[in-house]
Amino acid sequence: MNLWLKEYIDSPVKKPLPILSFPGAALIGHTVEELVKDGHLQALCMEAIARRYDMGAAVSLMDLSVEAQAFGAQVRYNSEEVPTVCGTLIETEEDAQALAVPRVGAGRSGECIKGIREAKALITDRPVLAGMIGPYSLAGRLLDMTEIMILCYEEPEMVETVLEKATAFLTEYAVAFKEAGADGLVLAEPAAGLLSPNLIEEFSTPWVQKIREAVEDENFLFVYHNCGNVTPIMEKIREIDARVYSMGNAIDLEEALKALPSTSLVMGNIDPAGILRNGTPEIIRNETRALMERCCKYPNFAIASGCDIPPATPPENLDAFFQAVEEFYRY
Repeated sequence: MNLWLKEYIDSPVKKPLPILSFPGAALIGHTVEELVKDGHLQALCMEAIARRYDMGAAVSLMDLSVEAQAFGAQVRYNSEEVPTVCGTLIETEEDAQALAVPRVGAGRSGECIKGIREAKALITDRPVLAGMIGPYSLAGRLLDMTEIMILCYEEPEMVETVLEKATAFLTEYAVAFKEAGADGLVLAEPAAGLLSPNLIEEFSTPWVQKIREAVEDENFLFVYHNCGNVTPIMEKIREIDARVYSMGNAIDLEEALKALPSTSLVMGNIDPAGILRNGTPEIIRNETRALMERCCKYPNFAIASGCDIPPATPPENLDAFFQAVEEFYRY
């Protein structure tokens, strides 16, 4: 993967790297709910996307409810939308202390590992990247996303107790993906975009680094994804020292390219919902060309979506995105 990354950055023409998986549910004739519960279907979905779209890598489902469910959180399913966590699992310090770290395979985590193992056998022409939530974002789903912001100030020890357990599970989960054959991992830490520079340094970055250090090597790539407004904390994001940064559409991507290491790949950041899901093919072509005109002068830039592309995104919109990329490089 070190070699793949170097060749990708050095290439003047780069295949796009959108976070694209859920729209594959329609390609294989299944609902989103069926997909997220079945690793075999996840592999078929990734294969269908890989056959249809010439991307730089295949990315697994970005379902950020899986890990919270493994801890015991309740999840709401929908046939057409990505699952969401509902309710609060931890309300007191006693709850935090009593929280058990689940084994990898709990809930639907075993199906996700199965999906990567099968996808790796089906997709052989590009890297296959697993996906999972980051430690602070997981803690927020267990404690409630609003409540954790208050607790960071009022009861930081309680937050750190949950973070220790979240990171322990996520580290083993990442190792399991690696053992299943994944070529890398996309770790999504969007909730950290709400933190101040001091708070992200305490409640996100060191925990992310523990996971990265446990799995990253020359054959396994670590991708840090944050689709929040990270402009005020960009220097702290830089300290994560990831080889790949995936940025969302809440920021000016050119400013991120200036701030992040030129040796790291920086990918993004077409709006997945407002543009790719709800825009027209003409709007998508214009937005894609405009971003590439601004950012392709940076060799370490890769055109991508700013986050996970929604399940119901029209195929003609996705086609317009890929065509716009091809046309830009051609002309």
